[in-house]
Amino acid sequence: EFMQAFWDIEAAQDKAIQLLASFVRDKSALPYLLTFTELITFAMKTHADSLKIQVDGCSLLLEILSQALEQDVVVALDANVTSSLLETVRQHSENEELLSLVCTLLMMISASEVAAENLRKVGVIPDLLSILRNFLHNEQICLSCCGVLWSLAASENNVDQAVMKSAVPVTSAVLQEHLRNGTVTESACSALWALSLQGCLSENDYEPTTALLLDTLRMNPERPVLVKNACLALASLLRLSEISALRFIMDPKGSGINLIKYAYHLHFDDPKVVEYFCMLINEMVQYGEMMVVFVKSLPLPQPQKIVKKTITAA
Repeated sequence: EFMQAFWDIEAAQDKAIQLLASFVRDKSALPYLLTFTELITFAMKTHADSLKIQVDGCSLLLEILSQALEQDVVVALDANVTSSLLETVRQHSENEELLSLVCTLLMMISASEVAAENLRKVGVIPDLLSILRNFLHNEQICLSCCGVLWSLAASENNVDQAVMKSAVPVTSAVLQEHLRNGTVTESACSALWALSLQGCLSENDYEPTTALLLDTLRMNPERPVLVKNACLALASLLRLSEISALRFIMDPKGSGINLIKYAYHLHFDDPKVVEYFCMLINEMVQYGEMMVVFVKSLPLPQPQKIVKKTITAA
């Protein structure tokens, strides 16, 4: 009632947000805090020029949503919340600290199909790409923006192909910039995989993207999630183009075949990762006898069945 009664007074809204923040650590307060999400974003929208309210409001929303995630509570946020956050992005497009908070929020929100659709409708992708170009060095921003891109590109709803295609070079730049950061590369690889599934890569993208994904595997072969995401992206590229297959086999830094062998030896006891190796192998064997011989030499369970199944399907 206080926030609604004094909605136009910045100091009152700021005080209310600070008071709510004092209850965040009390897990039993979550059901009550969840009822304030729209009021918090309304305060942010009303006082869009106030950096303090934007930072405090985003920080509070992050705490609330993080608590909800920990307690497996589903949070339904309507279009007003997403449009308010986008307005914050546009109003404060040069404030790195605030953008890091907002982008993390957007990533969490985009996990919901409804929220992802709302973000797509309000045209968030060009804003995300602009943020990535301006703050390519910021690991949290890159991680979050790639997470949102993955959610939007993986959506079953129609995507704007022209806009999504413009995300390919930016996502590749993120991968190149943060090759040694496993968490960021996991997110960027999943985004590239989703973009390739949507047909957003052009013929000129196939070879450099394949090379970049191989570099990612070289730098982080011990990370199961990254290996999984890289294998999915590579499988998609090999399905699309012989150019990708050729680069995979004959990469100047070392064949992708040897990389996959090494990664398999690191993760052979993880059924999920092995499953994605098999998906990649299914795409490899379509490129001839040399690939078939390689697959049969792998220490996978019943590799001959993988080859036979793939050849029969073809």
